[in-house]
Amino acid sequence: MFDLASLERSVRRDRALGAALALVAGATNAGGFIAVGQYTSHMTGIVSALAEDLAFARTRLALAALGSVAAFVCGAMTTALAVNWARRREMQSRYALPLLIEAVMLLAFGLLGKMLAMYTVLVAPLTVLTLCFLMGLQNAVITKVSGAVIRTTHVTGLLTDIGIELGRMAYLNRAPLGEPVRGNRERLFVHLTLLGAFALGGVLGSFGFRAFGYFATLPLAGLLVLLGTKPLLLDLRHAAA
Repeated sequence: MFDLASLERSVRRDRALGAALALVAGATNAGGFIAVGQYTSHMTGIVSALAEDLAFARTRLALAALGSVAAFVCGAMTTALAVNWARRREMQSRYALPLLIEAVMLLAFGLLGKMLAMYTVLVAPLTVLTLCFLMGLQNAVITKVSGAVIRTTHVTGLLTDIGIELGRMAYLNRAPLGEPVRGNRERLFVHLTLLGAFALGGVLGSFGFRAFGYFATLPLAGLLVLLGTKPLLLDLRHAAA
């Protein structure tokens, strides 16, 4: 757990980190829906809504959707900036920095959300933008770490990959026509694990937010801190040496 965001990478470590971040994404997405009535990881749906709002001249809604997309992109940009800044300085925490940024933002969201909830007109749009930013940020982290093999918020892609592998496994190689079709059970297991982690996060986020309100994000922030603290401590120790 403590070294999943370290500089030394392995397939197993990438998958474990992906599952942890998928859990956080699912919980944040579900909690955000209860808070403001909108899922914040579903960029496909948001872009579709943006197109529909533009077609019917619903300017305010179109601007809101555009802001959500822009926030997601800015989150991914922040990860790229942080990772590349740390990489050029040969820091161990290059992958941990975005996770710690996310942890701080979730911590602030959990501690201040209830206090600001009375200002619905201001807080609801800001909450959507914040959560979209976090989804883009953490999706970019695992994308960078795994070389674009794993993504934590793109459930459509996961289901597509699951369907592809199941189709390969169901194929009957009766005739000797070229190379036989074989499913990749290991890859299927990874995709099912990520899907299950996202769904479990959604269940925990829903129950947590209903029971504890905005404070339900605090354990998620704590998990991200656990993932990112060890590489950061290594850098701090190196800087102090």
